[in-house]
Amino acid sequence: MRDFRKAEKMEKLRTRLLSRKDVANLISLSDCIAAVEHGFKLEGNGEVPPSSVLGVHAPNGGLHVKAGFLGLERPCIVAKVNANFPQNPKLHGLPTIQGVVIVVDAENGFPLIVMDSIEITIQRTGAATAVAAKYLARKESQTVAIIGCGLQGRIQLQSLMHVLPVKNVRAFDVNAGSLQKFVSIVDKELKLNIVSATSVNDAVKGCDVCVTCTPSKQVLLRKEDVSPGVFIAAVGADNEHKQELDPQFFVGNKVVVDNLIQCATIGDLHHAIGQNIATHESVHADLGSVVAGKKPGRTSMDEITIFDSTGIALQDAVTAALILSKAQARNIGTEFNFFA
Repeated sequence: MRDFRKAEKMEKLRTRLLSRKDVANLISLSDCIAAVEHGFKLEGNGEVPPSSVLGVHAPNGGLHVKAGFLGLERPCIVAKVNANFPQNPKLHGLPTIQGVVIVVDAENGFPLIVMDSIEITIQRTGAATAVAAKYLARKESQTVAIIGCGLQGRIQLQSLMHVLPVKNVRAFDVNAGSLQKFVSIVDKELKLNIVSATSVNDAVKGCDVCVTCTPSKQVLLRKEDVSPGVFIAAVGADNEHKQELDPQFFVGNKVVVDNLIQCATIGDLHHAIGQNIATHESVHADLGSVVAGKKPGRTSMDEITIFDSTGIALQDAVTAALILSKAQARNIGTEFNFFA
């Protein structure tokens, strides 16, 4: 016999659905940076469990699932399912990154919200670099090299502007159209001094900060290219086939990872370990430990600091939780019933 009380309760339950536009309207880059820094601090203090990742490859790209737990006022589990197909813009007129983020109630598993993942992925990736730069870059850093001038390159630069006194930009991309567009946007909208570089080496020469955010599968940046004191954020390598940094960077420099196991599996660190150049033990710290004050960040003007950024579920979780809170408070999005 049907339990009508349970059926009635299920019919009243609603899951909120947010589009990319909804997500963009609910969170700013400064909000995201603050949320991501708080998330890394929680992790560094052991207040959240390790997150996990699962990846599946396809001929032209791949899909990964990243999941994490947050013990907030209302404990929740957040999972992101992201497809990454670098040739999409050229071949299909679609974004490189597509997917969804789902937040479920950790007490009963009910899906509280389902939202587009593009904006979250873009912003939280830039936010992680900003947090790392806050602790690892020289405080007076003014000159930034951006290698890879797509949308993520722009977000990386904008994120750095929240934590550093950026004035000068040197940009390089193998795609001349992307480079030209990037230069125009930085010049007109961000009002920074920008130079188009002719090579990676030309871009990074004498810079204070270097960000690599490309889909490269081979070394782009070599140890001899950079000057003492530079902070490097390696953002592009998010599967075991991608690589941007010379493995020699992992010898004798201060290396900080977003997650040690993940970077050792799919980040630039993965290649250094594979060549017996680095080990888990040679990594200085994970970013959470630095933010929580358990390990030091930059300690000298001349040391080269490296942030291996593969993107972890914690970043998605804290950003999604903030968006959920804002969406509920402002009643943004569409509500629907999965059980109808």
